[in-house]
Amino acid sequence: MTETTTHNSSEDSNLREEYPSGWLVLTKHESAAKIIDALLDLPPHREFTQSELAEQAEVSRQSVSRHLDLLLGINVIEPVNNTRPQRYRFNPESDVSEAIIRLDGAMNAVGPEASR
Repeated sequence: MTETTTHNSSEDSNLREEYPSGWLVLTKHESAAKIIDALLDLPPHREFTQSELAEQAEVSRQSVSRHLDLLLGINVIEPVNNTRPQRYRFNPESDVSEAIIRLDGAMNAVGPEASR
């Protein structure tokens, strides 16, 4: 029975990696979670460069660069046209951003004791 449980657990883990939930995609890397947290602290539509976002999130610029395609792909951030260096802004109207904002509000409503 243990062998079957171990096999199923390993199989489940492989499936989870191959077909991750949206939650896992966003939180798989601590730096991505920190970047999203920093975006929640910014005023809506505030423009920033990769370096400014890295500073705000307290992660490396390389981390921001590594997660940029994901954040753009899910429309959490959007590029600002005709800017050099390239600037971006948080898009609070995207479906994913709205879900993140709702989650943040729900967690804040529970209070700090939920994290203990």
